[in-house]
Amino acid sequence: MPCSRTGSSSRGPRSATSSPSPTARSTHVDQRRPRRTHRRHRVRACAVTGRLVVVGASLAGLRAVQSARRAGHEGPITLLGAERHLPYDRPPLSKAYLGTGGEPDFFVTAQELDELGVEVLLSTPAEALDPVRRVVAAGDDRIAYDAVVIATGAAPRRLPDLPELDGIVTLRTLDDAAAIRDRLGPDLDVVVVGAGFIGSEIASSASAVGGRVTLVEAAAVPLVRAVGEVVGAAVSTLHGRNGVRLVCDARIARVHAASGRVAAVELASGEVIPADLVVVGIGAAPATQWLAQSGAALHPADGGLVCDEYLETSLPDVYAAGDVTYWPNAVLDATMRLENWTNAAEQGGRAGANAVLPRPSRTPYETVPYFWSDWYDNRIQFVGGTAADGVDFAEGGPGTERFVALYRSGDRLVGAATLNEPRKIMKLRRLIGGRAGTGEAIALLASMARPAAPGP
Repeated sequence: MPCSRTGSSSRGPRSATSSPSPTARSTHVDQRRPRRTHRRHRVRACAVTGRLVVVGASLAGLRAVQSARRAGHEGPITLLGAERHLPYDRPPLSKAYLGTGGEPDFFVTAQELDELGVEVLLSTPAEALDPVRRVVAAGDDRIAYDAVVIATGAAPRRLPDLPELDGIVTLRTLDDAAAIRDRLGPDLDVVVVGAGFIGSEIASSASAVGGRVTLVEAAAVPLVRAVGEVVGAAVSTLHGRNGVRLVCDARIARVHAASGRVAAVELASGEVIPADLVVVGIGAAPATQWLAQSGAALHPADGGLVCDEYLETSLPDVYAAGDVTYWPNAVLDATMRLENWTNAAEQGGRAGANAVLPRPSRTPYETVPYFWSDWYDNRIQFVGGTAADGVDFAEGGPGTERFVALYRSGDRLVGAATLNEPRKIMKLRRLIGGRAGTGEAIALLASMARPAAPGP
């Protein structure tokens, strides 16, 4: 991208004074307070001067904004958000936020974004992108751009034949979580549809506040796509061990209602499960419907944006980051789309910098994927990928309180999953990034298990 290009909005600037609710507390993404003027962030001499539009006031969107400033972009930046909230931390919504009554964690304040010179438009979902006129349409606004980062995330999938009843909900946003939390309580019959990570976290939180929880899963083994069959079966034993019933290989035949509210879920087997609340957590699909007429290449599997190694889409100067993005990950020699906090943060930063830097200065994005999930006071962590010839428990196993499972492709270590072993997972991540063999991983684990040698 040449350094001399300029761009402007088709309407006058709007003050970036949107803020979270008065009770919201703020926490910083990178623990560094932004400087008073964004011009002092410049570290490279050849960044574009036109308008950067970031679509999605998410973690990935925020990191794109911050990274663009650090890369030297001194032109205008517009951040569009479909929700009414400033960027906030999503993982706690299905974990501690549901169970403890805590406040949401906002990554940034309106003042800090203003100090970065960012125009913030909340409650303003993007509706279309025109790559010929180079504008993003949002309501009555037509926002001209020199570069775009799309960080619109994913929307929860819905069961097609589920009726619209009070008490049937999904969880994706802060407002969704607040509504669910208001309903949860002791002696409530809760049915969670989908035993993936989100569904399992919701089940754990509902159980923690005294609910009677049943997890209904369509697959014979949960989490096969996320961690594979071996580890999926192992971690799923946590539900029964903590008083939550898991029903696998199950289909919902119908929903029973009473006075306009959900009353029970009937399975194809004929079993009827009482339900005061039904939470559907069957995954999410990339939020790209608004790009249908843009000409952007979308993945046939789920409509995610197809990007190159620099995170640029098939449209010139349009980049993507986070849950919405497919890209070729050189570390694992695979094209992938990731839905996790770590990738959103890292990919958002890389997309923001690449969008404003000259093309020769861009950096390909590659990573060893990492995510975690908390169930019933247990921490599950995963690094790498699941495309493996085999999975072996190097320590512990199904039913144990701790384990380490290694994923191998030939002799190469390509993935690792742990239960309650936080000290080990990042060391294994580094081994995967260095294309280490499984023998090196086993030696590492053995060295960590040995007691320290006595001092002189």
